[in-house]
Amino acid sequence: MEAFQQSINLPFTYSFTTSSSAATPINITTDLWMDSRIWSKLPQSLLDRVIAFLPPPAFFRARCVCKRWYALLFSNSFLELYLQVSPRRHWFLFFKHKSLKSYIYRNNNNGGTSAGNGNGDHTSCEGYLFDPNETAWYRLSSFANLVPSGFSPASSSGGLICWVSNEAGQKCLILCNPILGSLTQLPPTLRSRLFPSIGLAVSPSSIFVSVAGDDLISPYAVKNLTAESFHIDGGGFYSIWGTCSSLPRLCSFESGRMVYVQGKFYSMNYSPFSILAYDISSNSWWKIQAPMRRFLRSPSLVESKGNLLLVAAVEKSKLNVPKSLRLWGLQPCGTTWVEMERMPQQLYLQFAQVEGGNGFHCVGHGEFIVILIPGTHKALLFDMYRKMWQWIPPCPYIHGDDGGGGGELHGFAYEPRLATPVTRLLDQLTLPFQTFSG
Repeated sequence: MEAFQQSINLPFTYSFTTSSSAATPINITTDLWMDSRIWSKLPQSLLDRVIAFLPPPAFFRARCVCKRWYALLFSNSFLELYLQVSPRRHWFLFFKHKSLKSYIYRNNNNGGTSAGNGNGDHTSCEGYLFDPNETAWYRLSSFANLVPSGFSPASSSGGLICWVSNEAGQKCLILCNPILGSLTQLPPTLRSRLFPSIGLAVSPSSIFVSVAGDDLISPYAVKNLTAESFHIDGGGFYSIWGTCSSLPRLCSFESGRMVYVQGKFYSMNYSPFSILAYDISSNSWWKIQAPMRRFLRSPSLVESKGNLLLVAAVEKSKLNVPKSLRLWGLQPCGTTWVEMERMPQQLYLQFAQVEGGNGFHCVGHGEFIVILIPGTHKALLFDMYRKMWQWIPPCPYIHGDDGGGGGELHGFAYEPRLATPVTRLLDQLTLPFQTFSG
């Protein structure tokens, strides 16, 4: 596929390249229904509606056509139309970086509190968009210099990526729209933390952020004791890092992220396996027992079509049950799990050979689930609607062996949006924020 390089000046530096596994050229110049005498008379309002349905790569290419199309990104009337009619796109955004938690702990134990240097900060700022419908990859590299050094991606929602500071102490968070290259800063958290779990829920009229665990109670000790939340909405209500209820006993936020489903945040709890749940409306935490918790390996929580799913390998070595990879769905009662899908055995044998017992990561969006295998460039895509498994074509923008310096892919559910007006609510806050320089 040809690279998309914008030749006219944009309000930000932008580089969009694309690669698809099934690129078929389409000749539209000879089709009679594309007669310019007909299409030139199309009402401008209808033409804008057609453009609003374009996916972001096609939209940015179309902006090269004329001055008016170029200016659509600055047009309030077009952006309002776009927010109303543009279809939701259940895509994924991947960043390549090292395992952040091990790096932070290693540097913290050496007497330093900063993990911002040498962690491939600007390498991780290059994003790789994946369209599961077309199995197409896109590269986003223009915002690499916008995100300050010493920040890492932590969560996603509503077209925004939440970046959290690596430095131990009060955590600073930044909301980024990688399509537009825009950054919006949040006030720092109240409590000092090392590597907390981050949850983000963005709606058209509100922003809610939850930061939980890894309380830095001393330079040498970290415990999962508290959580705090940030909320602001269009109704004028805001809560700047209010303290949530105490965390359940013996909780462990190993995954570093939360999954948002219908007013609740969920996170995997380890030793033993269970699920930590937080209800926003009641400000309460509790534990949910995981299915087959004694036989799970590499469990991950994902959101799919408004449901919470648990994806894990099952290994009953002492019983006559074949090893497999299974998906369970949490039922409306909030305590019961029902098995929804099982990877075909022949495919699981291939998957297990590639994975080699080193574990895997999962991320879900819409009807799609991506299963990433660390240490390789291989990943599986499962379509919940079609009940179809397939290997994802390797990202064409990642070449060669990591060599220990490039890290591995970490994925986020991502809905590309040309506008995120909800971030303007943060302009109402008058607290003195710290200023960052990229």
